Amino acid sequence: MTTSPCPPISDADWPEAIAEMKTGFAGALNVYRTMAHHPALLKAWAPLRQHVVKDSALGPVRSEVVILRAAHRMGSPYEWAHHVSRARVLGMSDARIAALRGQPEGEDGLIVRAVDALFDDKRLSLALEAELAAALGREAVFDLIATVGFYSVLGYMLMTYETPIDEAIATEMAEKPLANNIDR
Repeated sequence: MTTSPCPPISDADWPEAIAEMKTGFAGALNVYRTMAHHPALLKAWAPLRQHVVKDSALGPVRSEVVILRAAHRMGSPYEWAHHVSRARVLGMSDARIAALRGQPEGEDGLIVRAVDALFDDKRLSLALEAELAAALGREAVFDLIATVGFYSVLGYMLMTYETPIDEAIATEMAEKPLANNIDR
């Protein structure tokens, strides 16, 4: 039971100012139902979300690698669980997903190093940026940076307001846990 001052907003209490968003992405997940406590922010968030989540130069699998590493680094159970589920849908194996908590090899390892650099150094070194640009393309480097920032902000909100993992994802994680899942 959460004592959050901002639990996910129910359909009955959904703000009129963003009524049109309830049937889209915003009404589908607890993260956005929590953000709905600030309708203007949620409305402003939508276009960036569209780019980061749907239109990123990283593509869906690389994006999940970035998001999963960021969720791991933040210790965000909500983001970790939701993106384990999304990664599985995209065909990523549990072994590949689990490896993102360590130092994997190859392209995943390069992406992990980049996410870690953003968390630890607050920037990519010029050498790492060049390596990423050569491997992924420069626009993908920008999108990697934006994705880490985007999911960090979401993680801060989720953890501050103790947003519960959505029921379907919680059930999936209970029925098919990933070894050493983040449990907080």
